[in-house]
Amino acid sequence: MSSLRMTSDLRRQLILSAAKRCFARNGFAGTTTKSVAAAAAISEGLLFKHFPSKAALYAEILAEECEADPDFAHLLDQEPSTATLVELVKGMVGHFMEVSDGSDQEEAQRLRLMTTSHLDDGEFARLLYDKIGGLIGPVFRASIESAVAAGDASRIGSDPLNLFWFAHHTVLMAALSRLPAVPCLSYGNAADLERQLCQFILRGIGLTEAAIASHLDGELSPNSGQSVTAESA
Repeated sequence: MSSLRMTSDLRRQLILSAAKRCFARNGFAGTTTKSVAAAAAISEGLLFKHFPSKAALYAEILAEECEADPDFAHLLDQEPSTATLVELVKGMVGHFMEVSDGSDQEEAQRLRLMTTSHLDDGEFARLLYDKIGGLIGPVFRASIESAVAAGDASRIGSDPLNLFWFAHHTVLMAALSRLPAVPCLSYGNAADLERQLCQFILRGIGLTEAAIASHLDGELSPNSGQSVTAESA
């Protein structure tokens, strides 16, 4: 009989699989823990033994999707370095700008959910921040230390992970301002918005202009170089 008993890990995966189907079909708001339990053919009480809330279920699914993304996995496999740091920032900026341009409605809904959580009880945002920090935090922190050691960055503050969150919040807010059908803020000519955001963040986390010029698309454009001069004057 015991050999037929489902293991805790297998049960957990069964619940996550059922939850993915429910969320895909009904969205976050339209999915309940009761409906997930029914789809997994278990009791709601058993579901709560694995996941304390619907938000916890959804955050776990998003974390699994991140880990399964080949580009994300490639980034996490890179040696900590200035180049890895720049690649991480470029990837984050590119992801959020892609979400805000309306090409991925599912991701846009997730962004709205994340924002709403901040104004509600914060549970979903806390869970997702915890999972993001656990996945990306170590490589970001190590890459900051590597960049400082290489002379490519100055040390900003005592906790490098805070720099990651400052970068994340900057891009999150930029994306939110462009999320409505009529953007709240157009940023003027947005053709080079991603590059400008990358430069802003990389300077903010302490990278030197030489390191930015070397690692961000190989070299700064003439226009970008002029803006650097103007901003530092």
